[in-house]
Amino acid sequence: MMKQLLVYLLFFPSLIFSQTSDNIQSNDSNLYYQIFGSGKPILIINGGPGMNSEGFGYLAKELANRNYQCILYDQRGTGKSTLKEVNAKTVTMDAMVKDIENLRQHLKIEKWTILGHSFGGILASYYSTKHPETIDKLIFSSSGGVSMNFTTTIQERLENNLTKNQLDSLTYYRRKIANGDTSVETATQRAKYLAYAYVYDKSKAPIIAERLTQVKMNINALVFNNLVAIKYNCTDSFTNFKQPVLILQGKNDIISVETALEIETAFPNSKLVLMENCGHYGWLDAYELYFNSIVNFLNT
Repeated sequence: MMKQLLVYLLFFPSLIFSQTSDNIQSNDSNLYYQIFGSGKPILIINGGPGMNSEGFGYLAKELANRNYQCILYDQRGTGKSTLKEVNAKTVTMDAMVKDIENLRQHLKIEKWTILGHSFGGILASYYSTKHPETIDKLIFSSSGGVSMNFTTTIQERLENNLTKNQLDSLTYYRRKIANGDTSVETATQRAKYLAYAYVYDKSKAPIIAERLTQVKMNINALVFNNLVAIKYNCTDSFTNFKQPVLILQGKNDIISVETALEIETAFPNSKLVLMENCGHYGWLDAYELYFNSIVNFLNT
């Protein structure tokens, strides 16, 4: 049995890492988190809003296998992070920043790298305005911007990433949902066609479609309403932010290159990597460039 295990590990070294999970009480939220591997700590903030961290286990494991300690957590009201009440008072950007800081203090981490993907980049930016002293390095992965400007082009870019048949089908199922259809079948079909907009390699779309069915739309709406309410804009907040910043942006993403340039301009010590033939998920469409860029950045 031991010999078989050693052979297995030889041929599948990417499976070698330690993993733990636990919960903490963060104000009014029961916050669930996981830790993969060991080494310098990296907090991965997943996209959404309204999504759990489940789909980011692959990213955490890949980085853990490169000798980093990767921390995932479910944002409040999603996955295994529970709230007694879900409303405009319990789901806010400030509450989510407090969750991150409570987690850092619980884990006794002095400084960490934060990798924010999509909405996770927005939350990483906002956290960095409140607790810049805790940041070692920042990584923005297909990130929403340091302001709400990205919202003006995202729908057009999304539609441009679809064929006419895909867009027509998506529109059909969106209308059904808008008219009160709450069936699993309709939600699944909507996710199926929407997923094609997120990846350059369309064969990867089913992976994204499964994730899109997990979005909690009430959480999603509450977060975006709060971003508007607080007039989210960190454009001029990082003049004295000297920590290194990496920005990874697919040229075919639903988020525009202009958004990545806005982030680059906001951070004095930043580097932008543009990925050809790449959509919203760099690790799916541009695996080598995506991970090589991160590892080189972390090792510098």
